[in-house]
Amino acid sequence: MTLHQLYVALMIGGVVLLASIAATRLATGIGLPSLLLFLGVGVLVGEDGLGLPFDNAQLAQDLGTAALAVILVEGGLTTRFSDIRKVLAPAGVLATVGVAVSTAVTAAAVHWILGMDWQLALLLGAVVSSTDAAAVFSVLRVVPLPRRLSGLLEAESGFNDAPAVILVTLFSVVPLDLDPVTIVGTLAYELAIGTVLGLAAGVLGAMALRRIALPATGLYPLATFGLGMLAFAAAGSAHGSGFLAAYLAGVVLANSGLPHRSATRSFAEGAGWLAQIGVFVILGLLVSPDELLDEVVPAIVAGLVLLLLARPLSVVLSLIGFRVPWREQLFLSWAGLRGAVPIVLCTYPIVAGVPDSWRLLNIVFILVVLFTVIQGPSLRPVAEWLHLIPRDTTREIQVDAAPLDVLGAELLTMTVSPGSRLHNVTVLELRLPDPSVITLIIRAGQPFVPQPVTRLRVGDELLIVTTSVTRDLAERRLRAVSRRGKLAYWFDEYGDQA
Repeated sequence: MTLHQLYVALMIGGVVLLASIAATRLATGIGLPSLLLFLGVGVLVGEDGLGLPFDNAQLAQDLGTAALAVILVEGGLTTRFSDIRKVLAPAGVLATVGVAVSTAVTAAAVHWILGMDWQLALLLGAVVSSTDAAAVFSVLRVVPLPRRLSGLLEAESGFNDAPAVILVTLFSVVPLDLDPVTIVGTLAYELAIGTVLGLAAGVLGAMALRRIALPATGLYPLATFGLGMLAFAAAGSAHGSGFLAAYLAGVVLANSGLPHRSATRSFAEGAGWLAQIGVFVILGLLVSPDELLDEVVPAIVAGLVLLLLARPLSVVLSLIGFRVPWREQLFLSWAGLRGAVPIVLCTYPIVAGVPDSWRLLNIVFILVVLFTVIQGPSLRPVAEWLHLIPRDTTREIQVDAAPLDVLGAELLTMTVSPGSRLHNVTVLELRLPDPSVITLIIRAGQPFVPQPVTRLRVGDELLIVTTSVTRDLAERRLRAVSRRGKLAYWFDEYGDQA
């Protein structure tokens, strides 16, 4: 590649990136996952659009797999363990039993209704069996659902990619071998290895980052994200589930009290967006629009089976015994969003040489686009219809920390958010644990040192110096007063993470 060609490639890449970011703003405004517009950008610049040829399924698979790993690390790093702690068991069952039920029901239906051969039917069922992490994280986090329900959806979408990938890999063998012992054994082994290595990378990485004072703030997000990708690669090298390892490592690291959490979260979200844009544009390039029309009917049939039969049945069977209200089960059934994962998984049988696997790609592409258009904008109205959106949607305050190594202290930063009961509380009434002190308040862009009688206001940015020992007590007190006011303890509110 000449220097001129490099400049042209970078210019095209920059234009595509900026167009995709602009599309994100549009998609957010109308309640659609951004994936639809990213896919549209890829189709637009493809061979049937602006003329850029691309049919390398192997490259699409490699880049798509790496992008999914980045998305899952980002999902883990932006997940609060307090949100998913109580739903780990049902989420785990949904991610395993639910995937198996959805695969079997979808495969049987398309085999009998469409006359699709069993290998292609099983592949289609496995490909669309898992909810998509990118779609769930981008859409559901702007719908104010109860924390238990949103945590269940997020945990399921983080966990269920792994079983789906394993099933697609097993069903892509030519000729097809449906040995139940091999399937169950492979699933158990890969999930176990992914779990162990993901948790190990998270725990050991958190221990190391607590003890190593890095010379620059920007290195903490890089190190944290790098640990998630290391977990993915290590598990994959051990023939385990790299996707599960990446998500678990991210969850552990995000909830280990590491410094510069806001910076890490922002970096992870940026990397996740970049991965989404890249993978969706590539997948849009891979599809030929002139081949899609023939697969519209099969895609609609498969989508209706998935939406109205397979997904609801998998939810009901998976949640038996977990006392999940029927309204939440209905929403879980409707909110099973599909996105990049199914389209990326379609490249696996193509690379493996499964007959008619290009047809599978076209069917899944249409299914994802059509049913995302239906489901995405409807999530909030459905949640409201089911009375699942709580009346009090006040956002929790977010507290960040940076280490002050020489003093053995930490600097906490936070902003008094709208609706917080910290508003109008004096510094003295806040009663932070000793030794903790508000050293600076930034109000309307003007910093000042507060006095004991200074009253906090919405929008105030607080800088609080505390010790590593009392940091947790200080954060708990801030949360408690933010929720119930200066008399929080009288209401048995002690600032526990919700």
